[in-house]
Amino acid sequence: MASSAEGDEGTVVALAGVLQSGFQELSLNKLATSLGASEQALRLIISIFLGYPFALFYRHYLFYKETYLIHLFHTFTGLSIAYFNFGNQLYHSLLCIVLQFLILRLMGRTITAVLTTFCFQMAYLLAGYYYTATGNYDIKWTMPHCVLTLKLIGLAVDYFDGGKDQNSLSSEQQKYAIRGVPSLLEVAGFSYFYGAFLVGPQFSMNHYMKLVQGELIDIPGKIPNSIIPALKRLSLGLFYLVGYTLLSPHITEDYLLTEDYDNHPFWFRCMYMLIWGKFVLYKYVTCWLVTGEDPEAGGGMQGPVSLRVAPPTLFSSYIFKRLKFLGNKELSQGLSLLFLALWHGLHSGYLVCFQMEFLIVIVERQAARLIQESPTLSKLAAITVLQPFYYLVQQTIHWLFMGYSMTAFCLFTWDKWLKVYKSIYFLGHIFFLSLLFILPYIHKAMVPRKEKLKKME
Repeated sequence: MASSAEGDEGTVVALAGVLQSGFQELSLNKLATSLGASEQALRLIISIFLGYPFALFYRHYLFYKETYLIHLFHTFTGLSIAYFNFGNQLYHSLLCIVLQFLILRLMGRTITAVLTTFCFQMAYLLAGYYYTATGNYDIKWTMPHCVLTLKLIGLAVDYFDGGKDQNSLSSEQQKYAIRGVPSLLEVAGFSYFYGAFLVGPQFSMNHYMKLVQGELIDIPGKIPNSIIPALKRLSLGLFYLVGYTLLSPHITEDYLLTEDYDNHPFWFRCMYMLIWGKFVLYKYVTCWLVTGEDPEAGGGMQGPVSLRVAPPTLFSSYIFKRLKFLGNKELSQGLSLLFLALWHGLHSGYLVCFQMEFLIVIVERQAARLIQESPTLSKLAAITVLQPFYYLVQQTIHWLFMGYSMTAFCLFTWDKWLKVYKSIYFLGHIFFLSLLFILPYIHKAMVPRKEKLKKME
């Protein structure tokens, strides 16, 4: 009997060992390694795609149901995604959401509440960057927290606008102004909504409430016809994901730092930067397509996000309009981009990237004004046969200097992006700084005086 028991025990132990080995083989870490990705990146992708079954569940079982059930569903699924990706570090988001609710309730619709929100949420985010930052792009709790920070700041501003006289608000402010008093459950559901918690996109509290109340629909009283549009965007997102997965081992930012890159001719270094700059956007495009970001979308569900939303870059426009009181468009634009640079992180590369964007925006305005006001350039621009040439030049400049700006953005630290910029002789800075100083003189020479006087009138 004893030997039989010992034999059974040995069999169980052996079976447990086999099962344990099998589970290890099926672990996310093993799967991620086989795909050439990190485990955190794989968890992120899985979480983004989970939005689709969540959206289907909401569509079939919760549409037009009691709003508190929908808020609970969004809160529970969002917290589950947070735990799956970041474990116990989900307390960072939970703490900021609860404190934000208390700020709104205790300080009310005051500018003090707005300033307190901005200072606290940005300070918490920047402290997170400071204590967790490395020289590489890491997927950690600060990634969704930067999305949450914008949400909560926007929530405070819209709540403040809700206490103003409607006639004193712009049409956009009237659209977003929160007239009611959000409950903690509503704020939690808005913050943890599964379709936007990890990577965005941004949307207002009012948009979220329209979703919960069943107002984002094609036909009143019916569930929106959104399955086909969602599948189309999913298919396109998968196309970009597959393309990025297949090509990413061959087109990397690490190559920009190699001696082999430095030893190639100047034209090759520029062309590689152009191609890499276009390619590196694929991973961002994949996320936005799968989460359904489409500012021109109609009502109903577009991907897992059942909202018509604006891309995150439009938050800079939101800030830009709030800084209108400064009376200087360039100053407002510069401060908006400075905010976005700090919002992305504390690395110098972010500041350089958005500094380039600021410079490019100013030069583009100068060039557009010159072409519009110069009769000679206006006629040249209207020649049909030259349109393909103009398009080729425009696209080359666009993607080359997109890659130039993204170099600093993706390499983070000054020693890395400075090395690459030196290798191409700071081409982007020299090109646009030269245009910044030259274009006013060209404008003066090519725009007739009567056109200038007409503009002044």
